[in-house]
Amino acid sequence: MRSMEDNPKVKTPVLRRLLRYTLNYKYRIAAALLVLCLAVGAELAGPFLAKTMIDRHIGSIALPWKQFDAGAGAALPAELKRIDFEGQVYVRSDWLAAADAGKPGSAPVPAGTDARIVQVDRGMYVVQVPDGEAMTWSVERETEAGGTAVLRGTEGDGTAQEYGARKLTAAETALFYKHDMIPAFQLLGWYVALLFVGSLLHFVQSYTLQSTALRMIQQMRMDLMQHIQRLPVRYFDNTPIGQVVSRIANDTEAVRDLFISFMATFVVSTINIVGIYIALFILDVRLALVTLVFMPLFAVVMAVHLKYTKKYVSVMRARLSDMNAMISESIAVMPILQAFRQEKSRMKEFETLNEDRYINNVKNMRVFSLSSRNFTGLVGALFTACTIWYFGGQSLKTAISFGVFYAFIEYLGRFFQPIIGIFDQLMNAQRAIVSSEKVFQLLDEAAEPAVRNNPDAKAAGQRPEGRVVFDKVTFGYKTGEPVLRDISFEANKGETIALVGHTGSGKSSIMNLLLGFYEPTGGQILIDNQDIRQMPKQALRQHMGIVLQDPFLFAGDIKFNVSLYNERITPERVKQALAEVGATGFVEQLPLGYDEPVVERGSTLSAGQRQLISFARALAFDPAILILDEATASIDSETEGLIQDALRVVSAGRTTFIIAHRLSTIREADQILVLNRGEIVERGSHEELMELQGRYYRMYQLQAGGHGSAVQPQAVMDNR
Repeated sequence: MRSMEDNPKVKTPVLRRLLRYTLNYKYRIAAALLVLCLAVGAELAGPFLAKTMIDRHIGSIALPWKQFDAGAGAALPAELKRIDFEGQVYVRSDWLAAADAGKPGSAPVPAGTDARIVQVDRGMYVVQVPDGEAMTWSVERETEAGGTAVLRGTEGDGTAQEYGARKLTAAETALFYKHDMIPAFQLLGWYVALLFVGSLLHFVQSYTLQSTALRMIQQMRMDLMQHIQRLPVRYFDNTPIGQVVSRIANDTEAVRDLFISFMATFVVSTINIVGIYIALFILDVRLALVTLVFMPLFAVVMAVHLKYTKKYVSVMRARLSDMNAMISESIAVMPILQAFRQEKSRMKEFETLNEDRYINNVKNMRVFSLSSRNFTGLVGALFTACTIWYFGGQSLKTAISFGVFYAFIEYLGRFFQPIIGIFDQLMNAQRAIVSSEKVFQLLDEAAEPAVRNNPDAKAAGQRPEGRVVFDKVTFGYKTGEPVLRDISFEANKGETIALVGHTGSGKSSIMNLLLGFYEPTGGQILIDNQDIRQMPKQALRQHMGIVLQDPFLFAGDIKFNVSLYNERITPERVKQALAEVGATGFVEQLPLGYDEPVVERGSTLSAGQRQLISFARALAFDPAILILDEATASIDSETEGLIQDALRVVSAGRTTFIIAHRLSTIREADQILVLNRGEIVERGSHEELMELQGRYYRMYQLQAGGHGSAVQPQAVMDNR
């Protein structure tokens, strides 16, 4: 039984695997979170400053006052704050309390007359009234500012009494704020400064967190790209290319949204909520306890939201992957679709996928609309309205101060903002988690081990002599359906081995096994007496070269398509390789010569030109084993002559395998293997097989266009 470490299919929870990427940048994230905490602290300190400014300096004018005549005022301590108004001295109760607390053994302050400054409508009045129960004031007889009015004060039990009151002008009102102006402006300055500091810190943490998220996604894409290059070819046989592209492009982009939304929204919102609760408990424990009821309520709504949206998001991501696969396939076979007039049927298939994705998207948006911003906004608005209704009456004067009330409303508004932010990002997070599962499913696919910088890998990467042995090799792409049966042959260094046979006879399968794309189900393949199953696949292919029937040229220029980032291949070596295969003539006639741009797949060059560049590439890399897979099957006879000359140059001194349908191109091979239904039915040189007059003879005769009498003279001439 395989252990968890050995089993690539064993799944680790997605969030734990995402955490592994996060831990690579743990110090940056920790620093960003520290900055975030400072930013939240700076933001949440603002309402506290506003509360202090309201209670101590703006609303404090409504506190009880003591009124002294000029003589009594002169006897007051010099350091005691006071207001001189119309020959009278006014001292606020909190100033008196501070003076008594500052000098506990000092002489008592002379008794004064109780006075209050009350606001009725938009007017401010000084009224002499005993300090006691708070009253509700109304104007019985109004007067101009500076005159005497009559106010009616109504106590809580309904008892009412009229008082004479001095109506203050705006300048006189400002006089009573004389000692509060500077502290109030100082607090206001601190408030504005904290806003700027909070904004700056938020920028720093946002930039740090989001750039870190982008780094993690960059690393994930690199891991995916590296992983798919080590996946066995069998995986790509069974997986649409569009789905693989969707994993690397679309799904990693969705995971990026998860990192950014998680860090920029979930983490930030969580810290904000925790900070707001701390501030609320410091502000007023009773109010904080009331707001605790929201957390389980919103948790239940989120759980319901995630339950119903996950299935919709899963279908949406699956349909997107299917659509990408169909688009990729349609573009690749567009000439076939147009030639057979399959556009409408293809559109119907695409429309079915697109409609299914649309339906699930609508269902997902319906759940999102009902359970996210609208629900949170409704709950927040109702609670705020209830709070204002409850504390907006007379209870505000006895239960909490105006400053506390303001700070509570401010914190309440800030409390619902991160909740709304979390709900807004839930859909992105859900989509990203589904995408993460698909990404990690791809990363869980068994891959070929990478070559490491160790002595064994170094030894495996040494250039082999090129002796290849197939020893009773059996292979099938599907279990129980072998395509190769008991294949045995030997190729020594410098020999050319040709594989011929009808389509489906197993020629390409032999080369796929030699390149390590698949593992044989029976027998073994040896290179220099070493089983290739014991060799790292990258080291195995390091000294192999391949030229295909339809050569692939990369976007770049001529030089790049020969050297392919190999630093050992200098520009001089590139020119030499092109000259040796006979490609110099057409390359130097191009407008930019060796720097001529090559579009993807080299579609601006002819098939013969692309093939010559492929031969030059193989020659420049100097492989010990060269594989030519029907390299002359799709070129004209004139170009074939150039290819044949290039073939002699490329195959000199190395083991060469040729898969050919044109039998005229392999007459010089040291050994020809004739395959039929996965078995070697004939082997030998061209002359030996012609004399045998078996399957190879008939194939050659068929291509020559004649009968036995037409072929034999040519065979005799070849023996001269």
